[in-house]
Amino acid sequence: MNDQGFFLFLISALPFLGALLPGIMIRAGRNACASFTAVPTALALVLLMILAPAVLRGEVIEAEIAWLPQLGLSVSFFLDGLGLLFAAMILGVGLLITLYARFYLSGEDPMGQFYTYLLLFQGAMLGIVISDNILLMLIFWELTSLSSFLLIGFWKHLPEGRQGARMALAVTGSGGLALIGGMLILGQIAGSYQLTEILQQGDAIRASEWYLPALILILIGAFTKSAQFPFHFWLPHAMAAPTPVSAYLHSATMVKAGVFLLARLWPVLAGTEAWFYIVTTTGLITMVLGALIALFKDDLKALLAFSTVSHLGLLTMLLGFGTTAAAVAAVFHILNHLTFKAALFMTAGIVDHETHTRDIKRLGGLRHLMPITFAIGTIAALSMAGIPLLNGFLSKEMMLEEASHTVWAGSALAVPVLATLGALLSVAYSLRFIVHVFFGPKRDDYPHKPHDPPFGLWASPALLTVLVVLIGVMPWLAEGIVTAAASAVTGADLHPHLKIWHGVTPALWMSVIAVLGGAVLLALHRPLDRAWTLAPRPEAKAIFDRLVAAVVALSCTITEATHNGAISRYLAIFVVAAVALGAAAFAGSGLSATTRGLLPVPPVIAIGWLMLVVACASVVILHRERFTALVLIGIIGLTISAGFAYLSAPDLALTQISVETVTIMLLLLALHFLPKTTPAESTLARKARDGVIAVAAGGGVGALAYAFLLRDISTISQFHLDNSYEGGGGTNVVNVILVDFRGYDTYGEIIVLGIAGMVIYALVHALVGGPAGRRLRERDYSQDLSRDRHPLMMVVVTRVLMPIAIVVGAYIFLRGHNQPGGGFVAGLVIAIALLMQYMASGFAWTQARKRIEYHTMIGFGIIIAGLTGAGAWLSGTPFLTSAYTYVHLPPIEEFELATAMFFDLGVFLTVLGAVMLMLYSLSRIARLAGETVNAEAMDFDPADRVIDQRPGA
Repeated sequence: MNDQGFFLFLISALPFLGALLPGIMIRAGRNACASFTAVPTALALVLLMILAPAVLRGEVIEAEIAWLPQLGLSVSFFLDGLGLLFAAMILGVGLLITLYARFYLSGEDPMGQFYTYLLLFQGAMLGIVISDNILLMLIFWELTSLSSFLLIGFWKHLPEGRQGARMALAVTGSGGLALIGGMLILGQIAGSYQLTEILQQGDAIRASEWYLPALILILIGAFTKSAQFPFHFWLPHAMAAPTPVSAYLHSATMVKAGVFLLARLWPVLAGTEAWFYIVTTTGLITMVLGALIALFKDDLKALLAFSTVSHLGLLTMLLGFGTTAAAVAAVFHILNHLTFKAALFMTAGIVDHETHTRDIKRLGGLRHLMPITFAIGTIAALSMAGIPLLNGFLSKEMMLEEASHTVWAGSALAVPVLATLGALLSVAYSLRFIVHVFFGPKRDDYPHKPHDPPFGLWASPALLTVLVVLIGVMPWLAEGIVTAAASAVTGADLHPHLKIWHGVTPALWMSVIAVLGGAVLLALHRPLDRAWTLAPRPEAKAIFDRLVAAVVALSCTITEATHNGAISRYLAIFVVAAVALGAAAFAGSGLSATTRGLLPVPPVIAIGWLMLVVACASVVILHRERFTALVLIGIIGLTISAGFAYLSAPDLALTQISVETVTIMLLLLALHFLPKTTPAESTLARKARDGVIAVAAGGGVGALAYAFLLRDISTISQFHLDNSYEGGGGTNVVNVILVDFRGYDTYGEIIVLGIAGMVIYALVHALVGGPAGRRLRERDYSQDLSRDRHPLMMVVVTRVLMPIAIVVGAYIFLRGHNQPGGGFVAGLVIAIALLMQYMASGFAWTQARKRIEYHTMIGFGIIIAGLTGAGAWLSGTPFLTSAYTYVHLPPIEEFELATAMFFDLGVFLTVLGAVMLMLYSLSRIARLAGETVNAEAMDFDPADRVIDQRPGA
């Protein structure tokens, strides 16, 4: 990877790495916290500027690391003109927002948390605009939804903040699901998930039968993110966030992500009637509707929010036109909108910060009290209105020019008239922002006496207004970046010439009408506002709330019908679904002819099979008798173990016997606290239903096994047999599979086993300390206890067997790599020996002699197994690849040393710790239930005394 590629990776990583700093540096003060937030952003911006000259020359910088090449997923980035424009916006405005937020947030706000969220969001946005792999882009896309949720809901104490965050997440998250589907289809059409390859296949994509489904799904994702009609309602409600969030998310970043996606995919999706009518119409409606609503909003941020919706509609409309000139206008307006809209949001935040209100009807006359804020806000608002010599005028003129000769459904007037109407409304609400907030007489009823804020609060918007003016009077300053970005959007080598005067054109007259009409609307605002208030109209938020309520009600109905807490119902649903799917697959599979015949069944095996069937049927019939059922289950397990041994699977037989023994012993202990019989709960009809389902499922599994047994099939078994010794260094294929070929599965399983043991411990801990434990302590056990000592014969036998069992366990552990055995079985063997100590000598006696914490044993086991697996990385091999060698130490014969032994040690410790922790949990209940413990050594007391060990006894 060259330096440019490394810089690109570093740019993408810096915000995420920087997110670790604010939470720590806030302890050093607010200035330190803000400074260390700005450092990674500034460093990323510097690296971007180093790469900028090459991009402006037309180069595309690429960097890639293969991740899952089989799935087409790689960590790959590329930087072209469009990516450069958006990355510079994200990082540049991010720096200004960091400065602004330092002075905007109060001392009560958790600033470290805010800056952490901000950097996470910044990193996600950067990932979107420079990702080359669309699957990677989708990951960043969803991350923007999650991180924006945290930012919008930052003020958790405000109900409107929490609701706005939920609404934004629901709408953009749902759109993200549609986008995933569309992008996957797009990748399948193109035969690649790399954007740089997809963008070269525009003709093939547009000609595909899957073009329209992909287009619709992708547009849903883009429209929801960029608040296009009918998804526009979420953005204004996100204004409950702190103003720095509003200024960042809704001018430079999140809402522009949808516009970026439209621009990025313009070369392959644009140019069709479907694209033109869907995108242009949606953008045009959004532009006019957003501007109309903005005119009658009294909250400053709500006015700006709907104006943002309107301008996003303008950008969408331009991209929908499908012409290169419209694409240039869209790119230019993306830049201009960033400058004036971020400045306006910050101005609104300053007004709110100083006056303690954003209600326009409670403001006015602020030009006398806040002259700096007045100058910043006026310049930015005039640019938003499209007044000459400001940058907003230039891109607005270009938009009107493109609209003036766009024909929609055979009409040459529809688009020009509506575009002019949108521009007119834009002038009206922009002038209202200026006049109703800053002009008029000073008032004496401000909620708080206003004045200009400190430099730190107005510096960021002031810098943006300087750019507004500079680009407005010297548009050539922006030509380089606009040219590079527009060329990247269209895929053509463009050389646009940005200028202030285009002559007397239809766009000029449309602009004049917009300015004059906007001034008239402002003069008539009071009566129009009354009419707007009285006019009936649908409220998007109310519709959304009703829709959510209906979905929740439907979900509750379905949940209550299917999730009533009865495991029998859950199992019935799952089993019936599995049987139905299996039957459908089996019926349509077209089974090949059989290639094998049935083998003869020896009489002994037939008898054993018949006994197994009888035992299984007996469990079903006698399942209410708990002890009897448990004995039958043990018989079934041991019979299956014998079957494994007969079929030459000694490892499975040994494991089955060990598991069966441990399980039966633990269940026997658990049955001590349960009634002898299970209450009859199932009706005859339910039993008949369950019987039919069980027979169908069993018959299906049997038919599947029968079909496989009669046919030759290719399996992976031969690979394991051929490579067990050469690849894993062991002759016991089963063990090599567990610790090497599929070691990752085993590692996950022991983690689950450890978690299960700790969950049981936690549940019992809660039970013992709760009402159930109190009832156990208060119960009178005098009639229940036999007062017998633990049998002396059993005590002696278990003490003798303990060292023997440990030696056997060590032997099984050490031979496992080449002979039947291993860490799992060894852990169970020693666990059985310890279990016998508990049963023979009592829980209290055995627990008092415990020297190792079982939690610690589980932890060490998982750590040892994990470190062993990670050690393979040092040699450049996959996780848990075994290394082995053979050592000869005279007079000992040659023996093997393999890293698999350490992994098996981790398995051994985890299994032993989990089993014993479960037993210890049961022992706590037993002690509460009144277990008696003999007083003397070896549990023998000549006086035949017993001591009641119950707490409080």
